[in-house]
This record gives sequence, C-alpha cells and structure tokens, in this order.
Amino acid sequence: MTSQNINRTKTACFCAYFTMSSIFSLPPLLFVTFHDLYGVSFTLLGTLVLVNFFTQLAVDLILTLFSKHFNVHTIVKVMPLITTAGLLLYALSPVLFPQNVYIGLLLGTVIFSLSAGLSEVLLSPMIAAIPSEHPQKDMSFLHSLYASGVFTVVILTTLFFSFFEKEHWMYLTVFFALLPIIAAVLFMRSPMPDMSASSNESVGARSARRGVGLALCVGCIFFGSCAENVMSNWISGYIESTFAIDKAMGDILGMALFALLLWFARVSFSKYGKHIMAVLLAGMSGAAVCYLIAGLTSHTAVALAACAMTGLFTAMLWPGSLIMMEENLPAAGVTAYALMASGGDLGASVAPQLMGIVVDRVSASGFATDLALRTGLSTEQIGMKTGMLVSSLFPIIGTVLLLFVIRYFKRRRMTDTNSK
Repeated sequence: MTSQNINRTKTACFCAYFTMSSIFSLPPLLFVTFHDLYGVSFTLLGTLVLVNFFTQLAVDLILTLFSKHFNVHTIVKVMPLITTAGLLLYALSPVLFPQNVYIGLLLGTVIFSLSAGLSEVLLSPMIAAIPSEHPQKDMSFLHSLYASGVFTVVILTTLFFSFFEKEHWMYLTVFFALLPIIAAVLFMRSPMPDMSASSNESVGARSARRGVGLALCVGCIFFGSCAENVMSNWISGYIESTFAIDKAMGDILGMALFALLLWFARVSFSKYGKHIMAVLLAGMSGAAVCYLIAGLTSHTAVALAACAMTGLFTAMLWPGSLIMMEENLPAAGVTAYALMASGGDLGASVAPQLMGIVVDRVSASGFATDLALRTGLSTEQIGMKTGMLVSSLFPIIGTVLLLFVIRYFKRRRMTDTNSK
C-alpha cells in the first residue's frame, strides 16, 4: 500500500464513522415529532432504541462466532450503502406505510442498526491494521469523528426545525441518508488492509491469559459505554425536565455541548495523548463525580456543567478500552474487536433503559410523592435525579474494575519479562 492509498483508506474509514453518527443521534431528536404527527407512543419509540442496540449486539456476536466465514473487505465496502438504505426507508415510512408509520420506522431501524454494528466491529480493526507511526492517535481520531458527527446532526436538526415545519422531517432524514454514499465510493476506490479473524497465538497458559485479559477489557468497555450512553441519551431530557429549560436550548446545552466536549477530548488525545490506562482511570472516576453532582445539585448552572463535563470524561472510555486491548493483546484480530463491540453495545442498550425504568418507578412511588411535598420538586424531577444517582454506579464500578485491570496487566508484563 502506497502512502496515497493508505490515506485514502483512512479517509474512507473516517468518513464512514462520521456519517454513522446520524444513526444514533437523529432518531431521538425526531421522537417527539413522531409522537405528535403519527401518535406513536413513547413506549414504542423507546423500543426503537432497544432494537437499534440489540441489532448491533446481534451483529457483534455473529461476527465474534463466525468472522472467519465472512468476506470482511466486501462487507466494509457495502456497509455505508446499508446505512443509506435504512435511513431512506426510515424517511419514506409515511409514504410506504401510511396506515402504520411505525412499521417503516422499525424496519428502517433494523437495517441501519445492522450497518452500525458492522461499522463498530470492522472500522476499528481496519484502522489498527493500516501501517501508521501513531496507531493510538489514529484510533482516537476515528472515534472523535463520531462525536463531531453527533454535534453536527444536533445543530443541523435544530436549525432545520427553526426554518421548516416538523411535517418536513423526512427531507432532513434523506439528506443524512445520502452522506454515507461518499464513504461507499471511497471504499470502492481504496485498498483493504489484512485483518485477521483472530490472533495466531498458541494455545496454553499464554492463550488463557489472553482470554482473561480480553474479558477484563470487555468489562471496561461495558462500564465505559454505560457511563457515556446514559448521559448522551438522557442529558437533554434531564435538563429540560429537571430544570424546565426549553427543548431547543436543552438540545444545544445538553446533547450538542456533551458531543462537543466528547469530540474535543478525543481529538486532543489523537494529537497529544499517551498513558491510556491513566487516561481511562481519570475518565471513569471523573464521570462518576459528574453523575453524582448532576443528581445532587439544585443549581441549574452546576447541573449543566456536570452533565456537559461528562462528555469530556467519558470521551476515551470506549476508544481507550480498544487501545488498551491493542497494547496488551497485540494482533487481537476481528473476533476480539467484535467481543469488545458486544460489550460496548450491551452497555449502550442496558444502561439507558435502566435509567428510564428507575425514573418511571421512582416517579410513581410514594417515596417521590412524600419527598415532593417536602422539597417543592415534582415527582418526575425526583425520579430523574434518582435515576442519575443510580447511573453513577456504572462509572463507580468501572473505576474499581480499572484499578484491578491496571494492576493485572502490570503484573502480567512483569511475568512475561521474567520468563524471557
């Protein structure tokens, strides 16, 4: 691969990761529109989020078990077109399914979630397989593009609905559906690096240690994903409901600012970053503090700052876990990346749903009613704050796990050195 070809392949990966952000950030911004225009219940809308992440989780597991049976290079090339197909079906739901728009939304979600799952599993090992003087920085920059993509989607969506009625939401969706075609064209014109399905390391005690190390890395990415995705999914709703802020302002001060700080941290690491384990530990413990402050404070500005700063602290928890795996388990292969993606997607699906369950249960409880009378808060506000405090357990447990993982890999390096 020449230098020019390498840059083209990297650009294709970067473009695909950037456009993938619309899969996660656009649907939640349209949920209220779907509820108002088509009468889709919030329960069914929440189901779309679960379908999104569980479809990705299914893809992760399939590639974990059967990665040797797939032509990875072909899948990468058609992957952006799957995103386009899913978003187009999503946009055309009122035309194709006028009697039940939800069917189109559900089918579109399954299709573009399939592409998202493939992207998470395949783009990271592809970047890792491309020759580079700074592989960690390339990995961090790849994941920074997701954050910048979320920020772009939120801003463009807010501007769109400032000038157009919500009935025209499908035109906005078609616009985002066409963007992945650029990545598809780039992949068609780019050479594909070799990506082994699994490492070639021999079986035995050393192989068993690799299995333990990989399991620990999966645990880290799970709790990191929980910490990131609870806030990214609930930040706007939390700010709007708990502090009575306008939706547009909540989206900008909430999700957009969170994504901006997420992007800033990942780009900064891609340029200057090192000592990934220390970065992970600082990020996980900092996220725990942010959750606790957001759940306990009664000051709007402090809560806004804590919610937004969570983006800064959680930024490297997902990509950093991948970097940690690559450092300590070199030549891990597609199967290992698929397992890591499984852990991340499981956290992204379970944790936000748990937050919703806690909010609903606490809001309807006698505890919330009694506390509301004493504090002047509504039962929903108490439910939101309780959910935020319960969610702080994810980064707290993640911090404890990281302390163990750092010690484990340090001892393993010492053992490997002494055995040589």
